Amino acid sequence: MSSLAAAGLAAGALLALPLGPWAERRRKRPVMIAADVVRCLALLSVPVCHVIGLLSYAQLVVVSVIGAAGNIAFIAAGGSYLKQVVGPDQLLRANARFESTAWTAIALGPVLGGAAVTLLGPVVSVHANAAGFLLSGLALLAIRVREADPRPAATEPFRLAALADGWRFINADRPLRALFRNTIAVNALIMATEPLLAVLLLGELGWPPWQYGLAFGLPCIGGFIGAQLAARLEERHGRARVLTVAGVLRVLSPVGLAFAAPGTSGLILVVVVELAVITCMSVFNPLLATERLQRVPDEQIGRVLTAWTITTTASIAGVTALWGVLATFTGTRVAIGAAGVLLLLVPLLLPGHDRVGPRRNPEMPGGVCQL
Repeated sequence: MSSLAAAGLAAGALLALPLGPWAERRRKRPVMIAADVVRCLALLSVPVCHVIGLLSYAQLVVVSVIGAAGNIAFIAAGGSYLKQVVGPDQLLRANARFESTAWTAIALGPVLGGAAVTLLGPVVSVHANAAGFLLSGLALLAIRVREADPRPAATEPFRLAALADGWRFINADRPLRALFRNTIAVNALIMATEPLLAVLLLGELGWPPWQYGLAFGLPCIGGFIGAQLAARLEERHGRARVLTVAGVLRVLSPVGLAFAAPGTSGLILVVVVELAVITCMSVFNPLLATERLQRVPDEQIGRVLTAWTITTTASIAGVTALWGVLATFTGTRVAIGAAGVLLLLVPLLLPGHDRVGPRRNPEMPGGVCQL
């Protein structure tokens, strides 16, 4: 399971490398719709091949690669598109709504998915996922805001060196670089334990699918709550302080997952741990997304988001593969616990309070954010 998750993410990240500059040269909504359609068709190939008896591990890897690359293309175009349809003073509110909507969907998904798998088998969840991408594309078609043409800089001839522009920009901005490193480490360590938790809970401990879905669906209520609080907390305490506190609190409890057990007590433990993590993440994520969009010039957003997402995807792939090997030799509990212990050190990567928040230098072209 770890190798399947890792292989698709790593190859998808490599395939998506040129997508940032490519997306900047095109209207963003068609790119997002195309990414939805491609991911939908890739997923639909799974149940089709399952029915005719041709489903293989290799195909699952290919579908995972397409999904990862499509996700990166969608995110690269989505950041630029969001800044076009939402005013600067509404960015945090929009990002908070995205966050709360995502966690609401995630809250319902595992519960309904666990019940569907129990009653109808695992293939039905693939149909539902494919339908989700189709509905996403239809929702994008319903947007009536006219999209601006790509900026002149985005229509210049493609340069191979442009592939690294996103990383150069991140590295040159100290607060953004610190947030980047912190977020990469947190995502990689948390996501690396996902397949291991599935093995531990569903396999070794014998949890039924509905219980597994409930354990990871119910805590997503905290995601909705945290996203609603993000703007209020920023207004009262300032973005830097809220990012720091939420960034620390989100990594304190995952180590507790190593002590999961069968029965009600184990379910309660997982729910409490996940609730704490998700609530803090849903406060942190909209503030991070807003800070990132405000610090990056419009003509660089596609490249920066592509670099950010590729690094996240590749890091998750590498750490997931490594943790799969670790679990093979030490056991799933030890590997999950090791990830939790390392997460306790990640807040050291957060930027200082005085470094967060864009400041614009009027002497710089385009109001580029300076330190």
